[in-house]
Amino acid sequence: MPQETVTSKDGTPIAYGRSGEGPPLVLVHGTSADRSRWAPVLPALEERCTVYAVDRRGRGGSGDADDYALEREVEDVAAVVDAIGEPVTLLGHSHGGLCALEAALLSHGVRALVLYEPAADMVGAASRPSDVVERLEALLQAGDRDEVVATMAREVAHVPPEAVTAMRSQPAFRARVATAHTIPRELRAVRSYRFDPERFRDLAVPTLLLSGGESPAEFRAAVDAVDAALPDSRVVIMPGQAHVAMDTGTDLFTSEVVRFLERL
Repeated sequence: MPQETVTSKDGTPIAYGRSGEGPPLVLVHGTSADRSRWAPVLPALEERCTVYAVDRRGRGGSGDADDYALEREVEDVAAVVDAIGEPVTLLGHSHGGLCALEAALLSHGVRALVLYEPAADMVGAASRPSDVVERLEALLQAGDRDEVVATMAREVAHVPPEAVTAMRSQPAFRARVATAHTIPRELRAVRSYRFDPERFRDLAVPTLLLSGGESPAEFRAAVDAVDAALPDSRVVIMPGQAHVAMDTGTDLFTSEVVRFLERL
């Protein structure tokens, strides 16, 4: 996949891979890994779209900056969208879903949104251990980057144990370990983020909100809150899935995305 870069507002280079042919679809991955995490779903998406798979800052081919803020990531996504030069569909997962949602307010180039359990904390993350960020930082200090990724997957993303085991064998796991240091900062950013529905009342782009049928209540609460705020959105629940349907329910995930794209 050819790599291109765009310069974000703060001067950070943001890389993305381009592949496929058709209407532009920008992919924004979640916490840990890089654009390689989309590998399972790329073949189906490339058949219908020109796919722009972003490396979020601090990973893959993208640069980073000393001071991290969610706003910078939003500017990164908006920079990629604006560089494409035509209206795009923006697909974001988890932390990437939150970045995509916010970027749709910043860029006029977003024609549609697909948000898979965007990482907005609506219920105080009751199922998330309060000390998880501190424990992740301690694991980083100890050099156990592998366990940082696994702990985040189990305790924050609520990935089933068998899926965590499978994740360790995937090619993208090496990328996840390489970016383990970015996990605590993103969790802190989500913890401090406050979703204001009024900001999104006029975001009248067609939006598909995806959620796993087996996901915890906090994830569904975020989806429902975004759905209630947006004027043109609908929710699709993927039966038997949790937070990583790209891996555990690949065909189901891609079929829902493609069905939405075909209706635009």
